Amino acid sequence: MKTVFVLLDSLNRSAMESYGETSVKTPNFKRFADRAVTFDNHYVGSLPCIPARRDLHTGRLNFLHRSWGPLEPFDDSFPELLKLQGTYTHIITDHHHYFADGGATYHPRYSSWELVRGQAIDRWKAHVNADLDHLTLDYHPMQQNRVNYMINRQYMGEEQDYSGPQTFSLGQEFLKKNHAEDNWFLQLECFDPHEPFHAPPRFRDMYPTDYDGPILDWPFYKRVDESPEEVAEMRANYAALTTMCDEYFGKLLDFFDENDMWKDTSLILTTDHGFLLGEHDWWSKNRMPVYDEIARIPFMMYHPDHASQGGTRRSSLTQTIDIMPTIMELHGHEIPKDVSGKSVLPVLNDDTPIRNTAMFGYFGAACNITDGTYVYHRYPESLTGDDLYEYTLMPTRMTTRFPISDLVGATLENPFSFTKGAPILKLKPRTNEDGDVVECQGMSFEDTVTRLYNLDADPRQESPIDAPEIEARFVAEMIGHMKEADAPEEIYARFDLKEDGENA
Repeated sequence: MKTVFVLLDSLNRSAMESYGETSVKTPNFKRFADRAVTFDNHYVGSLPCIPARRDLHTGRLNFLHRSWGPLEPFDDSFPELLKLQGTYTHIITDHHHYFADGGATYHPRYSSWELVRGQAIDRWKAHVNADLDHLTLDYHPMQQNRVNYMINRQYMGEEQDYSGPQTFSLGQEFLKKNHAEDNWFLQLECFDPHEPFHAPPRFRDMYPTDYDGPILDWPFYKRVDESPEEVAEMRANYAALTTMCDEYFGKLLDFFDENDMWKDTSLILTTDHGFLLGEHDWWSKNRMPVYDEIARIPFMMYHPDHASQGGTRRSSLTQTIDIMPTIMELHGHEIPKDVSGKSVLPVLNDDTPIRNTAMFGYFGAACNITDGTYVYHRYPESLTGDDLYEYTLMPTRMTTRFPISDLVGATLENPFSFTKGAPILKLKPRTNEDGDVVECQGMSFEDTVTRLYNLDADPRQESPIDAPEIEARFVAEMIGHMKEADAPEEIYARFDLKEDGENA
């Protein structure tokens, strides 16, 4: 078997023609949907970017034990398992978080890798004494602290200089060299359409706005307080970048067509999470509740043995952790015992459910669960760091190592089921001056109210409902997921739960 796995970042279902009516031009995503099986109830797991990738590699949830962090020594990484069992694995990516402390153990799991430099705040070009006064003149005050981005952007004069097009171009090179070979896995991972929403002019010109100001393509993770013109500008920039991704994905489809790869190669398209573009009066992700715009994500899969299912859709509930066992099974390899995800290969044949519910969330915030019809956001009574711990053998977060002050007082605890007998460090989480847990970028969580929504009747999640029997069912399912994940004991108390299946 041969597989091309296309992973985009922050790709919204609402911006894809294959998922419904949209003003964003994405004909190639729709073109792929005509060949693939489209999953309508595919959800995230651990959030955001790097925790999602740990879920992808390991096939199990990690947000109950850990914030943003690297693959651990005990983690089962599917590209490495494939590699060790004879399948060649290669990743091409411009995802700059793979260069930083909190993500540095992911790309070496592959047989080989190619990294495209210059995306977003990648510390790429050396300007020892950057002229910030001049550099910031062209940028909206909101984003004038993104110095690395402003420097990197100076080196992207032509379309072929942009990171996304370079990434897809390298994918074409891999396929030209290797498409006739057998038994390989290619992960083509593009940071776009993640912010900054910087698209080449020919794509940006497709979405005119009335905005007449400095560059505004990088919203902060905050409540919306911009003018209607500014909001429209950022949405237009996101649309332009998504259309660019669609066009370059279309070039990949062209290569499949021209080289008859549909007969023996699987193709998977998905993302790590969605992105709020003003919905619920918020920008982006992380700080607010995990609304459906963030949680329900695109997932389309083509398998040559199921080519007759092209153009069909599945309502069966799936989530990020299901991709790892799917790829393992796709390539004929055994699925490790610590994997809690379910292979979706049976769902390609028919719409048989593989799970009742999917649980997801950020470390330290709400525990969320859905059955595809209802979604339940359960917050702890207090979001302080009291009685909450991180468990790791590799103490790094996002772009830094844990400070020594966080390591002082760490204890070595007994193994969890998935650490394969290794004891593990137990450390206090990152908190603010009030003692509240903060998300990976150091900002606090907000709107932290437990709520239940009916997604069929209220897809915008504007009117919470009171349904104790549904809440009780979700609580029981949540406890089941926690047990399967071997959640720390303190997690049950934090969410006012008992391991025996009752509310505390």
